Order: sequence, then structure tokens, then C-alpha cells
Amino acid sequence: MRLGLNMGYWGAGEDADNLALAVEADRLGYAVVWAAEAYGSDAVTVLTWIAARTERIDVGSAILQIPGRTPANTAMTAATLDSLSGGRFRLGLGVSGPQVSEGWHGVRFDRPLARTREYVAVVRKALSRERLRYEGEFFTLPLPDGPGKALTLTVHPVRERIPVYLAAIGPKNLELTGEIADGWLAIFYAPEHAAEQLAHVAAGRARHGNTMEGFDVVPTVPVVIGDDVERCADALRAYTALYVGGMGSREQNFYNRLAVRMGYEQAAAEVQERYLARDYTGAAAAVPLEFIDRTTLIGPRERIRDRLAAYAESGVTTLSVAVHGGGREQRLHTVRTLAEVLDESGLASAGTGS
Repeated sequence: MRLGLNMGYWGAGEDADNLALAVEADRLGYAVVWAAEAYGSDAVTVLTWIAARTERIDVGSAILQIPGRTPANTAMTAATLDSLSGGRFRLGLGVSGPQVSEGWHGVRFDRPLARTREYVAVVRKALSRERLRYEGEFFTLPLPDGPGKALTLTVHPVRERIPVYLAAIGPKNLELTGEIADGWLAIFYAPEHAAEQLAHVAAGRARHGNTMEGFDVVPTVPVVIGDDVERCADALRAYTALYVGGMGSREQNFYNRLAVRMGYEQAAAEVQERYLARDYTGAAAAVPLEFIDRTTLIGPRERIRDRLAAYAESGVTTLSVAVHGGGREQRLHTVRTLAEVLDESGLASAGTGS
């Protein structure tokens, strides 16, 4: 198992500290650093900045929003970042959600799986530097009734194949991820509940005769190190409540549905009810300690070492940590401690270590 670092969103006044974390992760031998985007900072600019200040660590988008760019534009971006970074770019994609897709980008959130399939096909075709011709339900290149010509990408990526990752939560999306992607970007991943999710991914892989060998399973796992487990969990309650309760509408919240599938139906309903009523403190308090414990790394060093083993045994190949709480030195200490603990556990594979 390798280590990654998920920096999340930027622009909250901690950019210098975040860059310091990325530079330290590079020094320690972390495999990849990820940046996200929603409707604030964009991931591409952040990753370019990180790539210019690091030497070995891969830079990955977690995610680039499918409704925010044409697939050809995404291929151009991926090729450019791969070239500038010396072959260190990983392309993570996702459809986002209906609120952002329709409210921010003005793109209907219809048939997201079919749109994703076509989008990835066009991106791969463009990156292969073939003439870009495609006829689909969502994308047709070139347009048949105008002066457009089938063009070829002029930028040469360093690698012959830039790895594509998909952010997926639901069963059908997990199957699609296994079928067309090189890796899965997971959230609220619990080793105790991973078998069913990974079975969907494996089913998608099997459609083309592929196994899970070489497929990258990459959950983002929040981390808070400390002696008091409950106090560590408290530091993550607001974050968890935001996703389970407020990331989406009452009718369509993918994270809430995931919590239900994991067996927390009653708690998920209460968290959502309180959050949508703007009782954010009550929503955070309603998140079960067990749910937080199973989907994060919290507690003292020895406990985190045991949980790292559980993640590895469940099928995780790259564990991307999201460091929560504290100032720069405390967060740097967390990044260093995780590298040390993984080395001590004997679970580290190539690309990870101190």
C-alpha cells in the first residue's frame, strides 16, 4: 500500500501551509498529492503550482469536474500537466452533483453514467493523438453541419497512457469505474464495508477480462492523531455532517445514500434533517462515533497502525490522507508520522516511505 495526500480545496488562507505539506510529502516518498475543485479554486492551477515546487511525487486531480470542461479541453490539460511535471500527472474525473453541475456550470445532470462513459472515451482518444472523431449521444466531434475538422492533439504527454481515475459512490458507477478507469477515488471508505463496493468494481473489470491486478483503489481518509479517540472524532464531525447532511438535496445526496447502505439509515436521516434545518451543531452531534471511526484514521499512533493494516487488507492500494486540524507544524507532524507508521507496519510498497 502506498500513501497519498489529499489537499482538498484551496483558497481558504492556508495555501502556503498546504504547499509545505505537499513538499514534505514529496520528500518522504508519498506517491501522489491530490487537489479538488467545486466552485472555488480550480484543481489545475493548484496542481501546476505543486508540480513546479516538487520533484518526484505525482500530482492528481480529485477531481476535475466533467460538466466544467469539454473532454477535448480536459485532454489538452492532462497532456500539458503531464509534460510540465515530467510524467507525474494523474487524471481524476467526476460528474460532481446536480447542484453544482446545473447551478454553477449550467449543464443538466442527466444520465451521468452514460455521459461519463462517452467523456472518458473522448479524452482517451484525444490523448492517444488520433484524429478526434467521435459520434455519441452527448458528444459529436467534429460537428457534422459546420466547418470543423477532425484535429490531432499537438502536445506529447510524457507517458504513453495517463492514468484515469473516477470518483464513484453508487453500485452502477463503481462498475463503470472498474470497466473504463485505471483507479477508483473513494470517500467514506470503511474496510468493514468495502467488500461489496469492490465486488462492483471487480464486476466492471471482468467485462473486458480484467482482474483487479494493477487497478488503483484510492480512498481519501481524514486523519487526526491524539490520545483521546472521541476528541479526535469530534474534530471530524462537522466535515462528516456536511457531506451526509448537506452535500445535495433531501432527495439526492449520494453520501447520505452511502451511509444508508453501510447500515446507518436512522442516523443518516437525522443528520440530514438537522443539517437542512440549519442545525449544524445538532447534525454534527448526530453523526455516530462508529461511522467516523470506520471511515477515518483517529486516535494514538498504535491504533492508527492497526487501522492501516485493515485498509491494506481490504484492498486499498493508495491511501490518500487528508490532514485535519492544527497549525502547520502539527499537520507536518501528522504527515511524517503516517509515513513512519506505514514503514513500521511493513505494509509499504514501492513509491511510499520516509
